[in-house]
Amino acid sequence: MFDYTLDFKTTDFRQRPELYRVGRGEQGVLLVEPYKGELLPHWRFKTVAEAKKSSARIYRMFLTYLRAEDFPGADMARKFLQMGWTRARRYANHKGGRKYDKQTGVELPRTEDKEKAEVVAVAPVLARCGL
Repeated sequence: MFDYTLDFKTTDFRQRPELYRVGRGEQGVLLVEPYKGELLPHWRFKTVAEAKKSSARIYRMFLTYLRAEDFPGADMARKFLQMGWTRARRYANHKGGRKYDKQTGVELPRTEDKEKAEVVAVAPVLARCGL
């Protein structure tokens, strides 16, 4: 289970990999440094071109972390790729990316955005890579 009690502002998980916990899904993706700082600038999934470039770059970083036997880095890269897919899917399903109405909490109607759905189509390439 991901440990949210750690001091993420001062902990360098490259120096202290034993403190890293995988967690479920995308847990910790925007907390764990130095990986967040290394990966976030490349995380772009707004258009098909951006998604292809972003996912290719982050996948190369994933492989670099693996070669360096840097498990926290590899797992964080995996999480960023997963997060790209889930966000793109939400924007494809819901105009503006908002799934629920702010005031009522009721799920908004689904609207298939073809351009955003194409961004989601980049994800199966990553799935074939075993991520």
